[in-house]
Amino acid sequence: MTTSTILLLLLSVLLAAGLSFYQYFYKAKSKSNVNLLLASLRFLAVFGVLLLLINPVVSNSTLEIQKTPLPVVVDNSSSIVDLKANETALDIYKKITSDKRLQEKFEIQSYQFDSEFELSENFNFKGTQTNIDLVAKNLKSINKNKSFPTVLISDGNQTSGNDYVYGFDPNNKVFPLVVGDTTTFLDLKISQLNVNKYAFHKNKFPVEIFLQYSGNKNITAEFSISQGNTVYNKQNVAFSLSKKSAVISVLLPADKTGLQIFKAALKSAATEKNSYNNIKNFAVQVIDQKTEIAIVSSINHPDIGALKRSIEMNPQRKVAIVKPKEIKALQDYNVLVLYQPNSDFKSLFETNKAAGINTLIITGNNTDFNLLNQFQDNFIYKMSSQPEDFIAAFNPQFNLFAIDDIGFENFPPLQHPFGNVASKGNVNTLLASKIRDIATNMPLLAFAENTGKRSAYLFGENIWKWRLQSHADTKSFEKFDVFIDKTIQYLASNNSKKSLVVNHESFYNSGEAIEINAQYFNKNYEFDEKARLSISVTNKNTKQVKNYDLLKGTNSYKVSLDGLPAGQYNFKVTELNSKTAYNGYFEILDFDIEKQFVNPDLAKLKQLAAQTKGQVFMPDQTDALIKKLLNDENYKAVQKNVVKKIPLVDWYWLLVIIAAALASEWFIRKYNGML
Repeated sequence: MTTSTILLLLLSVLLAAGLSFYQYFYKAKSKSNVNLLLASLRFLAVFGVLLLLINPVVSNSTLEIQKTPLPVVVDNSSSIVDLKANETALDIYKKITSDKRLQEKFEIQSYQFDSEFELSENFNFKGTQTNIDLVAKNLKSINKNKSFPTVLISDGNQTSGNDYVYGFDPNNKVFPLVVGDTTTFLDLKISQLNVNKYAFHKNKFPVEIFLQYSGNKNITAEFSISQGNTVYNKQNVAFSLSKKSAVISVLLPADKTGLQIFKAALKSAATEKNSYNNIKNFAVQVIDQKTEIAIVSSINHPDIGALKRSIEMNPQRKVAIVKPKEIKALQDYNVLVLYQPNSDFKSLFETNKAAGINTLIITGNNTDFNLLNQFQDNFIYKMSSQPEDFIAAFNPQFNLFAIDDIGFENFPPLQHPFGNVASKGNVNTLLASKIRDIATNMPLLAFAENTGKRSAYLFGENIWKWRLQSHADTKSFEKFDVFIDKTIQYLASNNSKKSLVVNHESFYNSGEAIEINAQYFNKNYEFDEKARLSISVTNKNTKQVKNYDLLKGTNSYKVSLDGLPAGQYNFKVTELNSKTAYNGYFEILDFDIEKQFVNPDLAKLKQLAAQTKGQVFMPDQTDALIKKLLNDENYKAVQKNVVKKIPLVDWYWLLVIIAAALASEWFIRKYNGML
């Protein structure tokens, strides 16, 4: 308490005492005990009010014992059941968490993980994915800046996420408890199959297959790829102690359009413990046309290469980079990307007036804006020669197609001449522009449609920096490439506007997230936030029907269909008010990634233990693990002095005393006829 506060408290005592004395003793005819009681009550009330006004802070010091956290993390994926280790995992978990000595030394934290990570003390071992790297990330965040051990009860088989060995903090020991039989069994396995989702009719598409062998003797297996009764490829593959894996590359014909389902199989005369991982179904959507895109530029710029890579991430797209005077026939292209048009583009603009090819126009510091004012009717450019940096601002009301905010506002600014860009017609803005944090009321990326011709405009160069920033944020180019792909898809299509637009894949693997997105537009083609969308999903084989409601997101409606068994499904999305409907089809391929294992990944868990200076234990060594944790002198409880400062105004009982003193004083005065 400060000196000034103490002086104010002393002054309050004197003031309260003075007021009480003046009221009941100064020039008083009687100085009875009643007066003394009333003076005391008045003193309490006045002093209490002054205390609240001064509001001194009272410190309260207590000692707390802080124990070292001990996360006990259980693998809740279905592979634990497949390895017949679920009962063992539960027994180990109960033995560790119920040990009184560990409870006394540690703050035991109980978690489970599969594709998600969460607090739990009950486990069902039904997870469809295993992400051990998620454990590392969450424990770092939960127990930040603390030194603690981790007990990981798992088979070590990861099916999603980054390599978990290097995800854990190397300064915090991890003690893997390996569940599952580590005995080596003879096993043939299709460990991975790589194939594009799309192929083009009358072409051939590549399939890459990785085969693995576990065993102690030489063996020959037969590998085949078939579709129905047709076998497209069959070959023998030899394995031995020195040859545990093989890679097979096959070219398959795309002779039928639509969704084509194939089966890759690996078999031998030997008996295997797990034959489920010998077969892998895969699907390819065969399409009969390809979108041709021309990136037209008379200058060299990193943007051109970045756009080509992003566009061609979709195998349905083919990009040609040409100069404006080298284009021979515009009809060879579905979309023109005009990069920073200058005087060389004049003849191209004149030719495209008749051809009507949809365009994406990207402007920047080398653009001839007088030429653009002459040959396009959507914007009027009044630009200076001064370059400026423009930051993107996402418009959540954009409704031409479904697009998510991929972090546009965090991307580096695009450079463009400073000036005024005014729209002349009906323009839909996806990204507005800002200079620093000040809105310019001008677009950065906008779309327009006139007399059936679609156009897009990007006002700024250096979009290649966006692609790199997206990769730095997400460790993948996928989100940025999808954003570019949807822009090109809009320009590549001249379909008339539909009130109900549904986006979905043609096929999914079992265990994958199955999400269907829909947008519903009113008569003015504005996104209708009051729409009521439902979906009816019918299994073609069993005829079982399931109904779901679609939930509204930022600019679309979504439904998750996770949990559906493998099979073929028809579905119908209906807007209940207008009865507008969309019919579609998808197929779920029979593939359970958690059933691919016959042994725990002991080598990986040993590597994790070595990386973190921990130790691997088997189920029958649980007592040894408990003893090691108890004897480790690095994990001691810490006594901490906690000082809590409480303002006096928070003491509600002081208000009660003041109210009681004033009320008592009034009743006593009333009783004694002093009012």
